[in-house]
Amino acid sequence: MGIQLPQTSPRSTSVGSATDLAEAPTVELRALDQLWFQVAGTVCNLRCNHCFISCSPDNHSFWFMSREEVNEALQTSVRLGVKEYYFTGGEPFMNRDILGILGDALALGPTTVLTNATLLPQRTVEALARRSARSPYTLELRVSIDGVTAEMNDAIRGEGSFTRAIDAVGRLAAAGFLPIITTMQTWAESETDRILGHFRSILAEVGYDRPRLKILPPLRIGAEAARDRGYDDFERVTADMMTEYPAELLLCSGARLVTTSGVWACPILLDHESGRLADTLDEAVEVPAVLAEQACYTCWVNGAICSNMPGFAADPA
Repeated sequence: MGIQLPQTSPRSTSVGSATDLAEAPTVELRALDQLWFQVAGTVCNLRCNHCFISCSPDNHSFWFMSREEVNEALQTSVRLGVKEYYFTGGEPFMNRDILGILGDALALGPTTVLTNATLLPQRTVEALARRSARSPYTLELRVSIDGVTAEMNDAIRGEGSFTRAIDAVGRLAAAGFLPIITTMQTWAESETDRILGHFRSILAEVGYDRPRLKILPPLRIGAEAARDRGYDDFERVTADMMTEYPAELLLCSGARLVTTSGVWACPILLDHESGRLADTLDEAVEVPAVLAEQACYTCWVNGAICSNMPGFAADPA
């Protein structure tokens, strides 16, 4: 399964602080439709220079979740009416329990795992296919690739990551998966059609002929703030901006994130204490999310960028 780290470490709480908490607008949870798990904490085999929570091999701010920890939250989720599950990190496939964890989730509902796909050899793809075949629910793979050439992608994700990810997509497609390819927009808007065309071409070369593509806007926090820029002062959600705004477009209106150190409003706010809602899932569903961080502005502009929908760039052919 590739790189493995020890699965024991002191738990830690998030870093960073919110600003103007008393004045920040809040979003009530309308229903707990999605449950997210920070299953690999902030540990990743890559060190991407655009990562909004600066995951890396040596970022142990949040640690791996055990299968037992995940299962406890899964059982609570049934009572709370959760409809689908998402697993993220860090890199989920660094967690030695990930295959069992995904099997547990697939027994309860549709499941998505977000991955850089560099730790997906044939044996792991086959194991995923077996678990998918045994479940009445869908298993989605979201694969992050940030460029249409090795030069473009590897400048962000590290040398060799492009080839490893593209090859893994080919293995996934051959096994019957239709992975969602996500890419952060680092190009001018006028280049979008050309970039998407190149994506379709390179993916077709590995047998993925009608790919599902999702473009993500940059989140100007963590490593991305240093790579490009941070948020401008005006890029912040205010109470007036939420007047007549359909809050259901925001992930925090229908989701929560479970970690080894409590429950957060969403994956984006993991480095911000304002994002932490409670110690337990039962408590967190009663607490509104606070839109105090500037990263919330990106979701306000674009909608729930973390979920599988909306935001696909469909093949027009």
